[in-house]
Amino acid sequence: MTTTEKSAAETAPTTGAPRGGVARDVWNVLTRELRPVVRDPFTLIFSLVQPLVFLGLFAPLLVGQSGEPTGETLRWFVPGVLVMIVLFGTGAVGSNLQYEMMTGSHERTLVAPLSRSSLLVGRALKEVAPIIVQALLIVAISIPFGFTPDPVGLVVGLTLLAVFSVGLGSLSYALALATKNREWLFWGVQQTLIFPLLILSGMLLPLDAGPSWMRAVATVNPVSWVVQAERALLAGDLGAGAVLWGWVSALVLAAGGLAVGIRAMRRSS
Repeated sequence: MTTTEKSAAETAPTTGAPRGGVARDVWNVLTRELRPVVRDPFTLIFSLVQPLVFLGLFAPLLVGQSGEPTGETLRWFVPGVLVMIVLFGTGAVGSNLQYEMMTGSHERTLVAPLSRSSLLVGRALKEVAPIIVQALLIVAISIPFGFTPDPVGLVVGLTLLAVFSVGLGSLSYALALATKNREWLFWGVQQTLIFPLLILSGMLLPLDAGPSWMRAVATVNPVSWVVQAERALLAGDLGAGAVLWGWVSALVLAAGGLAVGIRAMRRSS
């Protein structure tokens, strides 16, 4: 090992102990990635601004259009906001990895005694904690306005969001590795994909009155099925068919995202 490699390894995120398997490596990466969140929780709170704006501005419009009680409207709208947190939050995490690549921090982790796969899996799992905290805060804020989630459905729904976030976060990291220091390309691809997925999921507005092609595309949009599953779960309908398809979509995305992300991480240099 060269002097440069030794120096990089010393500053890499390790516990100082020899490698003890992939699980230990994943834990080391996970704890390293969570430290900035714990030390600076303001960033976590600040990221709630966007979903709160949608909740505060869209919900009253939907109440006025539907004529239904506020609680019923929130039962339909809040699950979509929870999925929105995942879509915007984990869909953009690749930018953090891009910053590390530009500053040289990522290169130091590559020469550390850690498996390449753990560098991706640990990062992807890190996204679960902020998502759960933010989702619980949104639910807590909505309850005084008439939103009454089913307790069991809420727990299952949060688990579904966690699985969904792992897949989406992995794909975001893979995109960052593919675009490297071309930040403009990362954001161009990310924005091009995120907004169609959002609109064609029925997350903010129902697609029932939309054109037939839009409803057809929504049927193959995995985000749409996750949104429908969240609505069924938080309403207490745990046996709904949408719940099954939501889990299938989230699991397929998680498996595919991890496979693509790990492959990209192993090829990174």
